[in-house]
Amino acid sequence: MTVKEQQAAAGGSDDGAEIDCSVEVITSSSLLSEGDNQNGTTAASSNGHLNGGADSGMVKAVEESAAAGENGTHAANGNGTSTVIDSRFGGLAGHVEQSIASSIGVEKHKAAFYTSPFAVTAKELGTLSDERTRQALIQVLERGQQSASSSKDDGNGDIEGPSMAKSLRAQLRDLINNMKITEENSRALVEHSEEEQAADKNADLAATLLTTALLKSSPEHGIDAREVEHRRSAFGTNAMSEQKLSSFLELCVEAVQDFVLIMLIVLGIITILLETLSLKDDEKCGTCWVEGAAILCSVCIVVFVTAGIDYAKQFAFIRLTHHLNGTNTKAVIRDSKQVSVTDDDIVVGDILSVNSHNLASIPADCVLLGPAADLHMDESTLTGESKAIRKKPGDIILSGTQATQGSGRMVVIAVGVNSVAGKIKARVYATSTDDDENNADELASDDIKSPLAVKLDLIAKQIGIVGSVAAALAFGASCIIGLAIERDPVRDIVDYMVTAITVLAVAVPEGLPLAVTLALAFSSNKMQAEQNLVKHLDACETMGSATTICTDKTGTLTANKMTVRAMYAGDENYVVDDPKVSAGDYVVGRGASDALIKLICHAVAVDTMNESVLYYSDKVDKVTGKKELESSAGNPTEVALLSFSHDMGYDFEEIRNTTRGRSAAGKLGEHLHEGKLFQFTSARKMMSYAVPLEDESGTSIIGYRIYCKGAQEIVLGRCSKYVVGSAAAASKSSADEGVDCTDLSDEQRQQFNDIAQQYSRRGMRCLALAYRDVKGDFDLDAMSESITNSDGTAAFEAETDLIAISLVGIEDPLRAEVPGAIAKCYTAGIDVRMVTGDNPNTAVSIAYQAGIIRDNHFLPGTTEKVADNLKENVLMVGTAFRAAVYTEDGEGNKQFSQEAFDRIWPYLRVLARSSPDDKLTLAHGLNQSALFEDAATCESLLAEHEIKIFPDRQVVAMTGDGTNDAPALKRANIGFAMGVAGTQIAKDAADIILLDDNFASIVTAAKWGRNIYASIQKFLQFQLTVNIAAVITALTGAFSYQTSPLAAIQLLWVNLLMDSLASLALASEPPIDALLLRPPINRTKYIITHRMWVNMFGQALYQVVVVLTMLFAGPDLLDIRPGHEVEEDGDNSQHYSLIFNTFVWMTLFNEVNCRNLNGELNIFKGLVNNPIFCTIWIVTAGLQVIIVEFGSVAFHVSDGLPGRFWLISILFGLGSLPVQQVINVLYKLVEREE
Repeated sequence: MTVKEQQAAAGGSDDGAEIDCSVEVITSSSLLSEGDNQNGTTAASSNGHLNGGADSGMVKAVEESAAAGENGTHAANGNGTSTVIDSRFGGLAGHVEQSIASSIGVEKHKAAFYTSPFAVTAKELGTLSDERTRQALIQVLERGQQSASSSKDDGNGDIEGPSMAKSLRAQLRDLINNMKITEENSRALVEHSEEEQAADKNADLAATLLTTALLKSSPEHGIDAREVEHRRSAFGTNAMSEQKLSSFLELCVEAVQDFVLIMLIVLGIITILLETLSLKDDEKCGTCWVEGAAILCSVCIVVFVTAGIDYAKQFAFIRLTHHLNGTNTKAVIRDSKQVSVTDDDIVVGDILSVNSHNLASIPADCVLLGPAADLHMDESTLTGESKAIRKKPGDIILSGTQATQGSGRMVVIAVGVNSVAGKIKARVYATSTDDDENNADELASDDIKSPLAVKLDLIAKQIGIVGSVAAALAFGASCIIGLAIERDPVRDIVDYMVTAITVLAVAVPEGLPLAVTLALAFSSNKMQAEQNLVKHLDACETMGSATTICTDKTGTLTANKMTVRAMYAGDENYVVDDPKVSAGDYVVGRGASDALIKLICHAVAVDTMNESVLYYSDKVDKVTGKKELESSAGNPTEVALLSFSHDMGYDFEEIRNTTRGRSAAGKLGEHLHEGKLFQFTSARKMMSYAVPLEDESGTSIIGYRIYCKGAQEIVLGRCSKYVVGSAAAASKSSADEGVDCTDLSDEQRQQFNDIAQQYSRRGMRCLALAYRDVKGDFDLDAMSESITNSDGTAAFEAETDLIAISLVGIEDPLRAEVPGAIAKCYTAGIDVRMVTGDNPNTAVSIAYQAGIIRDNHFLPGTTEKVADNLKENVLMVGTAFRAAVYTEDGEGNKQFSQEAFDRIWPYLRVLARSSPDDKLTLAHGLNQSALFEDAATCESLLAEHEIKIFPDRQVVAMTGDGTNDAPALKRANIGFAMGVAGTQIAKDAADIILLDDNFASIVTAAKWGRNIYASIQKFLQFQLTVNIAAVITALTGAFSYQTSPLAAIQLLWVNLLMDSLASLALASEPPIDALLLRPPINRTKYIITHRMWVNMFGQALYQVVVVLTMLFAGPDLLDIRPGHEVEEDGDNSQHYSLIFNTFVWMTLFNEVNCRNLNGELNIFKGLVNNPIFCTIWIVTAGLQVIIVEFGSVAFHVSDGLPGRFWLISILFGLGSLPVQQVINVLYKLVEREE
């Protein structure tokens, strides 16, 4: 049974009566329900009542009234009452429109009108946005009809016949039934058939009824401004609730959770209590509290610096967001006037007017209203599909998409968290609706610490244990020696406890938290200068451990700009594989004839819409002499052709402005009417432009040249000749000197088709260019008697008997720098996978050019690099991927299967036709995979497929620019968003924003991340050397004199301030390319390497030997009083001051050694190129001089040191440099023997 037969069976009549009725006022409340019409009168026309199905009454009305245009038609009924009839749908929609939109209607003055309930809910409209099908539209209309039907009783006293509301409801039922039948047979509908046109008209009418009947709006007049608040309360606001900011106090609490800081707080408090409570009767505290207070101050410094940085970054992003929101305005219709409102103020029911000129992002989910002027939308930010999607009335227009061609009006159906983009944003901001609160997302992001943070926590705990053991040992030894052997008074136990606390203070690296914070902050600022805006400090070093990058295609690997990448013309196939070379330059460089290039460029410039333009800068390329392109606007495909023409040396504006019949400028503008545009339509699948040909004098028209472009199968089907490259086999075209053409044989036609298929398999969109010359008396409006368009209508005679010029392959090209960046990723042990919503062939083409897919991924014996030739699981489409990694339980609920995922991901390189959740699934699965623990599988993968599994859990980086990327960006260990093309939602979700939208900048981030890790290692090598030497010294002092020769405040200077300056100095070391020649660091690998232990213990041994020699033999060798004796008298010892000064200078010179981790002989390499390091070293040395000479009370030193003691201190400090060389040589000798 055909669609029409089923429609007839449902109650429709093919010749149903025309809708012709008069309505003075139909209230919105009685529109779909049958209530008493107290405020207006409803009467049927004298011609009869409303009847027939949508295919009869409605569709017939649409057809018969289409000619009325936007002016509308006034029909008079038997009573002489006038009513406005909708220009496309006849009476039905006209009555609906009048009843809702009229600002002078009887109901409009009542306050109840602005608070009356709607027939649909925000949730139902949100479901329509999610599903985006006509079936979903039918369901919304049904629910709206049911809701309205149950709202009032039937019967308005109309004895003569059914009420208008009842008739309207009957018509709506028929429309719904018709749409259901059409949807059931949608697969059988033939493109451009009568049945498809009827289905499109039904959808168009459904969109209008949704607007007027259910949303109580008007396509022509919009909503009443007084309804805005009511609509906002009913359907929600379009303003997303701002992400809750953490207060400074909350950030401080978060920062103080660090294990080392907690130990320092406890240590500081105990120190103050012991010092102040252990005073003898005749003692005064004085500065006894200074050491404990200094420790607590150090904690405050770390906490305030960390919290301050995060707090400032929060407000920086808030300011940016507010600025964007204030500038995002749209034109909507309210009270019959077009007004400008911000995106946040848009409500459900607003009518948006959109065209391709403004290219503004759609602020909410909408339904397109008719008539639409060939509207095409760019949905790449949501779907990843770079090809513009043609929209028909009744189709859903998603928030965040852009109009690239045509224009149209649309009604807003979902705003804020109910829209598709809003739901994604809500997930990013961790907000949920009431229905979502009880449903935990199993793929939600966990609060996982960065790899470096985990390792630092581990080493801090280990140091804390060692320090506690050393402190206990010191306290025990002091008690035994002091109390049991030397018979000291029992009250000295307090002094022993202070000494033990000092040992613990020495062991704990007080400067480590601040050092890490400063290193990350410094590196993040340097990364910003290299186009990486770091939002979260720990993201810096996390990228250094990244093992996998899952990247979007559109706008990340590619330029998100349609570009010509191949051309077949003159028997030559020009295919550009190098992304750094433009197709235009390639064609010119390959020797294409000037005449052929001229013909192509003229065809492109003339046969493109005025809206498609290129904008040039004032700069001129010094090499080519061409003006540099600044930007473009219009249809992406036409812009690609214009850019192609520009690259071949032709200015489209100059061609347009100098072509009679095409130019609107100057005197030629008087002849604009002589040209004729054959507009592109989906039925014709081509566009043509006829321009007059002048005689030699330029005074009269002798003919016309028709330039054509369109789908290659259509254009080539109408060609009888083609332009050739060889003049020997050609017949001269008399109309165009310099271009040769010959008959298009079957063999050559097949060659054209083969080339077109080749382009298509590579994911390119293939267009054909052609032309024809006709005489001056040719009728440009004549229709062909033998050739038809794809919809069966007659073709223009002017578009037949053409001469084929060329085929053009257009694609969204790879960024020029991407292949090199991906090659560096592989060298660095970072795997790259592509996830895109594009089709498989396009995805494979880009992935192969980028280097993500390589020759070994294709089946043996195949030469064509297309999707069908790939090995199993190298490429998967979203549906197959989801079916493979999700299983259903007994109740039909889908559960993620890690086991199934682990069988796929080692092979997977490209995921095409993916949904937004596929990227999230991929990030989650990779992050949770423990496949590396299966040694047998790893060995098999390496031996059989050359796949090496990283020997630890994956650290996943995710890149993307679209709204659909946001959840995965948040779930990944490190998320990258594009700063220019990226949506605000993606930027909010990301950890790092690539300011230049350049994938190559990710390599920079990886290099800086590894450099940060190396910087922390350098600092730990420096810090722990100090701690080892200081602990041994303090323990020795405790055993010998029950006191440490190094005071706690002195060690605090070394551990906190001096070491923090050292961390900044070491973090300033610029990254080197050698960092990318090694694999990522394992999560579980200990941060301190074997070589670092050797360096630390070697230098610590030297420092301990020097300090202990000074401690025990110093008084005799240097003729000074022993320090412990002076300290017992309550004075500051010159002996202990010398030990402190010497210890600091050895530490300072060892800082130079710590710039290298692997025993490099030239420790000064690159030193002069790092002014920050040199400056900090000099400043630290200067501060040490000031402390020793003038800090007697505060830093527990004597009143300065004589010159000879300064010389001794500096000489022993210099000794650290040759000691390091000895360590390096010995290590290499031992390593060689092993």
